[in-house]
Amino acid sequence: MARRPEPQANTSKRIIITGIAGRLGLKLARRLHREADYQVVGIDRRAFPGKPRDVEHFQVDIRSKKARDIFRAGNVYALIHMGLMHDPRQAEAEHHSWNVQGTARLLDACTSYAVPKVIVLSSANVYGPRPDNPQFLTEEAPLMAGQHFAAIRDLIEVDHLASSYFWKAQDRETVILRPVHILGGVRNAPSNYLRLQRVPTLLGFDPMVQVIHEEDVVEALVCALKPGVRGIFNVVGPGEVPLSTILRELGRQTLPIPYTIAKRLFTALWRGKLTSFPVPELDHIRFVCMVDGARAQREMGFLAKHTLKETIRAVDP
Repeated sequence: MARRPEPQANTSKRIIITGIAGRLGLKLARRLHREADYQVVGIDRRAFPGKPRDVEHFQVDIRSKKARDIFRAGNVYALIHMGLMHDPRQAEAEHHSWNVQGTARLLDACTSYAVPKVIVLSSANVYGPRPDNPQFLTEEAPLMAGQHFAAIRDLIEVDHLASSYFWKAQDRETVILRPVHILGGVRNAPSNYLRLQRVPTLLGFDPMVQVIHEEDVVEALVCALKPGVRGIFNVVGPGEVPLSTILRELGRQTLPIPYTIAKRLFTALWRGKLTSFPVPELDHIRFVCMVDGARAQREMGFLAKHTLKETIRAVDP
């Protein structure tokens, strides 16, 4: 049973991380654990194997009163919210409840307990791959992904909740990070796709894509913690490259399929629970969705450290 946190007189700044038991959460916890000024506190209903020493982990639901009690314990400098549900097979009601209601309750706790810094890890996918996208989208571009991809509507709503909090809580520093496709040991759609030994592609399409190393995403989160940083930031990696170049670098065999056939095939595979890729994911290997990361470099001082080759190779074991 999860223990109930009590108010404490802790002189260290407490940073609460949701989703700490995931791969990015573990990497961020280890990074912040080395920073003497921070006491890392994690919220995740999963177990946390490999937890760094002195990192607190509360195995609770982010929607619960027990999660709110962690804020009540006091001295919270920042919330880093990265505990979002991305499983497209999860029931729609649970998906919405976890992502939207859970985020709303966390932001309400930040208001009640005057947390000075809130960081929300969103995604550049909220813009949506489209045939009419300009070459590079800025942070002011509309979030259009939900038009064709119902599973991402919750993420867009979370992004909007954080944006609204940014404007309402002017006395606090709210940061929304929208990274491009994250590659590495993470179990997300881009990395899982590139791990396939025979990779389906769409005949006649070879979009330019942007990728970022998982460790560079951790670096961006650390940059967002700097005093004075607030706003919405696209987070980009070392550059953009055609999808075909990434597949050649990884030595993958490709299976070019006409889009109409691929759509019917993936619809059948999805219904038969034989694939983890819903049909709307095909638009990411069909159309472009590239973003401008200049604001993050200018205002956060963020610049990806890993090369393009290192980033691409990060998906291999």
